[in-house]
Amino acid sequence: MSEVKTKKPYQPTPEQIAQAEARRIKKAAQKEAQKEKERQEQEERGQIFPREWLSIDQPEPESVTVKVMTWNEVDRTEKLFPVLEKAGYSHVYAAGPRKKHGCLIAFKKDLFTLLSHKLISYDDLEVRKSGGPTDSRGSSFRTKNIGNLVALQRTSKLQDGVIVATSHLFWHPSQAAIILREVVNFRKELGKEDWPCVIAGDFNFAPDDPAYSLLVGNGILPEQSKRLASSRVVHVTIDPSVPVTTNKMMGDDEEGGETDPDRIITNARAAVEADGLLTDNELADMFKSSGTVFSTYDRGLRLCENIEEFTCGARLGIPPSRLGGYDPVWTSYTHYWKTVLDYIFVLEPAGYPITVNGLAKPIPTTHLGPGLPQKGICGSDHISLCAELSWRETPDTSP
Repeated sequence: MSEVKTKKPYQPTPEQIAQAEARRIKKAAQKEAQKEKERQEQEERGQIFPREWLSIDQPEPESVTVKVMTWNEVDRTEKLFPVLEKAGYSHVYAAGPRKKHGCLIAFKKDLFTLLSHKLISYDDLEVRKSGGPTDSRGSSFRTKNIGNLVALQRTSKLQDGVIVATSHLFWHPSQAAIILREVVNFRKELGKEDWPCVIAGDFNFAPDDPAYSLLVGNGILPEQSKRLASSRVVHVTIDPSVPVTTNKMMGDDEEGGETDPDRIITNARAAVEADGLLTDNELADMFKSSGTVFSTYDRGLRLCENIEEFTCGARLGIPPSRLGGYDPVWTSYTHYWKTVLDYIFVLEPAGYPITVNGLAKPIPTTHLGPGLPQKGICGSDHISLCAELSWRETPDTSP
């Protein structure tokens, strides 16, 4: 005969129960503290240098205030697009072939509707008429760069609107001439010649560059002409017979200028006439045929007092008589190079002058430290620009 013993259920003592509860409370407190730490770190990462708003001119009662953003090097769109949507913005995004980032235009849905959109690929566009002995595209590099163009119509007054374009340009001046030409043609195709055009983005050239001078209507200086001459090369991406002298090639995600701020040209040969690269006079004619733009910061900051430390003129040696000296002191500020690359350019329609009502004040050099990105200052290596513009409304000609 065997005896079956049953095990009594475990019964913790009051002391053990108290200890377990203390451990649970401690663990919950630690978890909450970790959450708070992560929240604070996230908040700190999102902090940027507070920008003073410079009020320059008050808009007229019938003026238009634009609520539009343009962004370059946009990635992680799966996170960005829902944020824009929640904030009341529609958007148009475009990227070049095999590019890891693209160009975005966002606009307030209650103020504008998308009338039309156009994507341009610089590598495929001509700079001269085809059929001659020279290459009609006149390309120096194959960049895979694109321009993103939209026509935005006001929801409250359908005859009013604005053409907006953004791009991340290769530093050669022909791309700046192309986007200006394409913006003007886009506006003409839509029959909206009385709409202003805003072209904003990373142009990869400074205000003392010949491309800037050509855009704003400054004459080309002798030193700038020399720089244009040295830029007339043909890269191996255009002519595969060019000997490769360095292993570093312009990859799918490189813009061709920002990665090489000193413009040390490698894997390229000097251009010949058959390559079709534009001469100084041809470049000037191409820019002039599209019209002259102005930089919102150069125009606006000229009207401000005691603004010299926030502008680039003294640093670049640009006299007040030439345009460009009142652009921000920096728009790109990294450990390796510091310069001005970003602009908000405006093309005024005939008879409709544009007023710069206000600007986000540039960040002073003293706050930029060793370089950007920098926590608490700016999350990018580029500094954002913001301008408030106004213009007279288009008369209503409907019957």
